[in-house]
Amino acid sequence: MQLWIYKAAMIEIVCNDRLGKKVRVKCNPDDTIRDLKLLIAAQTGTKPEKIVLKKWYTVYKDHITLDDYEIHDGMNLEMYYQ
Repeated sequence: MQLWIYKAAMIEIVCNDRLGKKVRVKCNPDDTIRDLKLLIAAQTGTKPEKIVLKKWYTVYKDHITLDDYEIHDGMNLEMYYQ
């Protein structure tokens, strides 16, 4: 019996806070928004609890995966701070 494991390719997401900080993050589609915030925090030095990710009026929740939100390679997200 063969077991096929699907391994998705990594995607790159660009997060812009419109204050001069633009971050490119590589992650997997099955990562959660919380995982993405941790990667952004590692690059910017900002605490992950203070980061809010949005696209237009949609605020992304921490426990939902990027794939569920249909966030794809090369997508831009807006980054705000609480």
